[in-house]
Amino acid sequence: MLKSILRIIIALIFIASGFVKAVDAVGFSFKLEEYFSPAVFNMPFLEKAALPVSIFVVALELLLGFMLLLKIRLKFALTALIALCVFFGFLTFYSAYFNVVTDCGCFGDAVKFTPWQSFAKDMILLAGLLVLWFLYRDKFQLLQQKKQSKYIALTVFVVIMGLIILRGILHEPLIDFRDYKIGTDLNAEKVKIAQNPSEYKTYYSLKNEKTGEILVVNQDDYVNEKKYWEEGSPWKIESDKNESKIVKQGYASEIAKFKPESADGTDLTEEILKAPKALLLFSYDPINADSGIIARTEAKLRSQKGAFVLGISTNPNTFKTIRNATMDGTAIKTIARSNPFVLMMENGKITDKISAEDYLKL
Repeated sequence: MLKSILRIIIALIFIASGFVKAVDAVGFSFKLEEYFSPAVFNMPFLEKAALPVSIFVVALELLLGFMLLLKIRLKFALTALIALCVFFGFLTFYSAYFNVVTDCGCFGDAVKFTPWQSFAKDMILLAGLLVLWFLYRDKFQLLQQKKQSKYIALTVFVVIMGLIILRGILHEPLIDFRDYKIGTDLNAEKVKIAQNPSEYKTYYSLKNEKTGEILVVNQDDYVNEKKYWEEGSPWKIESDKNESKIVKQGYASEIAKFKPESADGTDLTEEILKAPKALLLFSYDPINADSGIIARTEAKLRSQKGAFVLGISTNPNTFKTIRNATMDGTAIKTIARSNPFVLMMENGKITDKISAEDYLKL
């Protein structure tokens, strides 16, 4: 009884983890690009293959989780899941120890984990899988008999998940776990951010030039302790080792990064959020975006009477017939996954977001 409960719980965790990534496979590919970047594993040749890799990982997680749930090829499923946990355990430990990727994307945008929380989760799952291996080891052969109903259920599950993944790639995710979901009022969100901001402190690395001793002190202690900065003090700041650390987590929202700017550096945020109707055409990767779709979308946007129309990308010259603005590419990716896409707003409230290709069909 207990081993069945443990098996079902672990299987459901893998299925849930796979599902939230399946809904947004493109978003998970962005996370993999971070791991492949020069700053982490330095495998830039894999960055262009991030989407196929993300689909493979998501499919594997879902398939193995469902096989574990129904006890299909249990020995294989447990072996593969143990290997998967070891692999992800290495990634999350590396991320946590070297502080290079702040969110592993294990549960997509649905649940956020710190790197150490992700590593702990992987180790707990690994321990649970090893316990299951031990408990079921004498029954592996007895569970090899094929039951048609189980394989029919597995086939149906694979087809449904495949359609969900495809939908998220060709259009937008079926379920939106991001801060920019439809119905979000950016004005209200910005008020919450302003009322409850995160607080940071600078930590200085000080070296005693007489003894060689090194201390790390926060900005308050540095100011209050005269010995650190008075004339003739042996303590000197090692400026290249100073760090800014968060001491109070405020209201966290990706909307804090919504800041389109004109070519001269003017912040256009307020103008956008106060517009009765705003139509924004975004592209996080204008070089690889379809220029024909962009041109046709610009033409359609220009025909919308009374709307505030703006093109926002990482390049100030992306759009030819509408006003241009720039914004960080990662921040744009957080809003929607299509490249390009249209964001529709009324008085700062998101009413819809859709790929430019789908917008042209409206």
